[in-house]
Amino acid sequence: MPKTLEVVCTRNDCDLDMFELHYQYSMPDGTGVEAFSCPYCGESDGLEAIHA
Repeated sequence: MPKTLEVVCTRNDCDLDMFELHYQYSMPDGTGVEAFSCPYCGESDGLEAIHA
């Protein structure tokens, strides 16, 4: 089963609550939230991984 990364956008001007990234098997090891941008506001500086 592919890996899942739960992410929240913490920017005050963004209304996105959270989303999940489902990695394909070919995703390089060590890829984290810093490699992505928010699908709602388009920014990457407010993204944080949710750690359960």
